[in-house]
Amino acid sequence: MLSVLFEQYNYAVVIILMMTGLYIIYATRNLIKKLVGLSIFQTSVFLLYITIGKVAGGQPPILVDSHGDDYASAAEPVLLAAAGGGAGHGGGHSDVLYSNPLPHVLILTAIVVGVATLAIGLALVVRIREVYGTIEENEIERIDYQYNLEGTAD
Repeated sequence: MLSVLFEQYNYAVVIILMMTGLYIIYATRNLIKKLVGLSIFQTSVFLLYITIGKVAGGQPPILVDSHGDDYASAAEPVLLAAAGGGAGHGGGHSDVLYSNPLPHVLILTAIVVGVATLAIGLALVVRIREVYGTIEENEIERIDYQYNLEGTAD
């Protein structure tokens, strides 16, 4: 049982991070702490997709010109392993196992979007703090209720 956990430790880390992020989101009423919980949850999803996208024993795909620099425009690119070699010169079948880079590229894009979203969330929290004087949800709800009931703020 323990050996299976060590073999799949990435998934165990993903589950721990995911549950930690979810707990922080539900357990706290502070807006900054909620954003931290969302970031932890988001990181766990990134790690999950990167783990799934990695092929055991796979080489990174590298495009190499098969005819040299003289025929670069007309040459057909051949996939070769980064460590060198591999069958299939001339566009044929290669015996080298390659990892697909697409999941990793998509996660890089998602990281950029996540950082931008976090920045917008923090800017909104700053604006909420300016208006309400607090970043605690309980206090914000109380002020909103009082304003809606009486039509005036504190």
